[in-house]
Amino acid sequence: MPGLFVVAIVVLAVIITVAKSIRIVPQKQAWIVERLGKYHSTLGAGLHILVPFIDLVSYKRDLKECAIDVPPQQCVTKDNIIVEVDGLLYLQVVDPVKASYGISDYLFACSQLAQTTLRSEVGKLELDRTFEERGTINSAICAEVDKASDPWGVKVTRYEIKTIKPPMSVLDAMEKQMRAEREKRAQIAESEGERQAKINRADGEKCEAIAHSEGEKQKRINEAQGRAEEIRLVAEATAKGIATIAAAIKCDGGSEAVNLRLAEQYINEFGRLAKESNSMIIPADLANVAGFIKSAAKVMENNTSRKD
Repeated sequence: MPGLFVVAIVVLAVIITVAKSIRIVPQKQAWIVERLGKYHSTLGAGLHILVPFIDLVSYKRDLKECAIDVPPQQCVTKDNIIVEVDGLLYLQVVDPVKASYGISDYLFACSQLAQTTLRSEVGKLELDRTFEERGTINSAICAEVDKASDPWGVKVTRYEIKTIKPPMSVLDAMEKQMRAEREKRAQIAESEGERQAKINRADGEKCEAIAHSEGEKQKRINEAQGRAEEIRLVAEATAKGIATIAAAIKCDGGSEAVNLRLAEQYINEFGRLAKESNSMIIPADLANVAGFIKSAAKVMENNTSRKD
C-alpha cells in the first residue's frame, strides 16, 4: 500500500509537470516566456512545450486592435473658453516584447498622452473652429501618440473625438446666434421674394402698357386709314356724281331738267322758311322766278364750257 501511494504521487507529479510544460496559444495572441527570470522567447498561436519549473509565461499580449475610452477632460480654447472633450483611441500591439518590457502599462500611457495632446491641439483653435476642425485634431493626436508609442511596440491607428461640450452660457449664446442667423436668412429670403415679386409686377405692368399703347396705336392707324378711305370713296362718288350730272346736262333736255330742279328747290326752301318763322324777308323780285332760273342756268352753262 505505501508503494502504491508513492507511485500515485509520482504519477500525479508527472501529470502536473507535463500540464505545466504544454501551452496552447490562441490566435492573435503572443505570450512572452522568461527562463529563470530573463526573456527567452515569444510564443505565437499554436502548441508549445516549455521546460517545467524553468520556463515561465510572464506576459500575454493581445495582438488585435482595441479601443480605449479617453475620459472627458477640460480644455481651454484660444479664445479662453473652457470646453469638455472626450474621445476614443484605437491602437494595436505590433511588438509584444516592447509592449512587455518597454513600459509597464501602455494602455494608460497612450490614454494620458492622448489627453495632453488633445489639450494642446484645442488650445490652438478658437471655439467655433474646434467644431469645424475635428478631422485635423484627430489626425494630429493620432500622429503624436503613434510617434510616442513606437518604442512601446504599439501602433496607434486612429483617434476620434466623441463630444465637445461647451459651457451652458456659451451654448445659450451659440443658440441665440444661430437663431439670429436663421431669422436673418429668413428675412433676406422674404425680402428677395418681395423684390422679385415687385420686379415681376413691374414687368407685367410694363408689358401691359406697351401692349395697350400698341393696340391704341394700331386702332388709331386703322381709324385714320378708315377715315381716309371713307373720304376717298366719298370724293370719288362725288366726282362720279358730278361727272354724271355734267354728262346729263349736255344731253338733250338736260338744261330744262336742271332749270326745273332749281325751281323746285327754290320754292321748297321758301316754303320751309315760311313754316319755321312767322316773319321772313322776301326778295323784291320773288315773282321773277323764271329770271332766277334763267340766270342759274346761264351760270351752269358757263361752268360747263370752262370745263370743256
